[in-house]
Amino acid sequence: MEPTTTAAEKPKPFLLPQYCKGCGRCIETCPKHCITHGTEIDPLTGLIPILLDLDACNGCGLCITACPEPYGLQVSVDEGDLIDPRELFGDREHGAPIPVAIPDAIVPLPDMEPLILKGTYASTIGAILAGCRHFFGYPITPSTEGAELMAKLLPKLDGVFLQAVSEVATVNHMYGTGGAGLRCMTFTSSPGFSLMLEGISYMIGAELPGVFVNVMRGGPGLGNIAPEQSDIKLACRGLGHGNTHGIVLVPSTPQEMLDLTILAFDLSFKYRNPVVILSDGYLGQMTGKVKLPANMIEPGIPAWAVWGDHMHRGNLICSIYLSESELEAHNDHLEEKYDRMIAAEQRADLFHMDDAETVVVACNTPARMAKGAVEALRREGGKVGLFRPITLWPFPIDLLKPYLGHIDRFVVVEASQGQLEDELRLALSHTGVVHLAKIDNVRHNGGVLPQQDEIVRAILDFAEVPV
Repeated sequence: MEPTTTAAEKPKPFLLPQYCKGCGRCIETCPKHCITHGTEIDPLTGLIPILLDLDACNGCGLCITACPEPYGLQVSVDEGDLIDPRELFGDREHGAPIPVAIPDAIVPLPDMEPLILKGTYASTIGAILAGCRHFFGYPITPSTEGAELMAKLLPKLDGVFLQAVSEVATVNHMYGTGGAGLRCMTFTSSPGFSLMLEGISYMIGAELPGVFVNVMRGGPGLGNIAPEQSDIKLACRGLGHGNTHGIVLVPSTPQEMLDLTILAFDLSFKYRNPVVILSDGYLGQMTGKVKLPANMIEPGIPAWAVWGDHMHRGNLICSIYLSESELEAHNDHLEEKYDRMIAAEQRADLFHMDDAETVVVACNTPARMAKGAVEALRREGGKVGLFRPITLWPFPIDLLKPYLGHIDRFVVVEASQGQLEDELRLALSHTGVVHLAKIDNVRHNGGVLPQQDEIVRAILDFAEVPV
């Protein structure tokens, strides 16, 4: 006969605190009352694991059976030697197959005459054509018209419109919706965008898509509702805490508000990262002719989504890495993704750049005045061009580099105190340009925009000043 094992010889449980959530199921099952609720937070998890007092333990194993992890409580082969849970149990079983992506479908649209739309409306239509059926937001001038149109259209399309209780709530709704692999967006303006930055950082850390349309207004603080470009630093260099970046698109017409919104959703899901559209108060409100595209998107479901069905139940969305080495590895992964964005997603509009000796740099509504100034100076024989970034991050320096050899002067036209100029200077510096061309500027803020004749006069005055 096989020798019997006495209760004293039965292995007793060991606790791996980092796997214990403190749920208490083991406490209820222990017949000897050897387990109690803990009192100290585990630094690796932020949770409070249970406490073991094994003097009365008979090794029955009921606690191990009750543990839902199942790695929290386990037994060891030798006294005091813990076994790696994966060696004991293997990977945690969830019974789901490896998820596969359900691809987007392209649906053709009938030919239509152009529409006359204001900028926020154009962005709304672009979002719907891109497959967005979930909108979260909080009213703030001068972006509210976009939310109002979404409120009218989404219920008719079986979509979801939710006016959140705040901008902080808005971005967290977007976190959850993006985690389900669904296309979502918001409209906001400068103070509201500031409130969203923490949540955007969480979305970047968890690698979640979402589109943020920021119709910039005057600041700092409450400021006013007139147009400004003083959120460039937030979007390009302060997109939440940590090493965070997202593609920043800067339209200058209602047509581009539509087109770049469609593009924003494509890029957001391509990179699993939030995308920011920086508009301004005039562009959000001005009307213009808008031509609809030939197709619209019926979105699928990404393989990584936490969709809630059987196939996706093994997926996890998280931005918490409490181990220093794991967090460093995650940041390295994000940096590699940023490098891919920089290499592939630089966009700009080049106007009369081939022989330009003076190049005006401008975006958003000020770029329209700048283009008029370049056209006026060209008619007088001036070798002036316009470099209009369409992506502010990544700054399209690779598209500018071929022309640096014949550029004597940059004139940065902006509705802020040098935030666009800082992006130009930083991009030139990272490119390794040692001898910079002279950089002058035409600036306004507080809701005042540079005007065409002012830009012309400034360029002519700069030309008379020795470099």
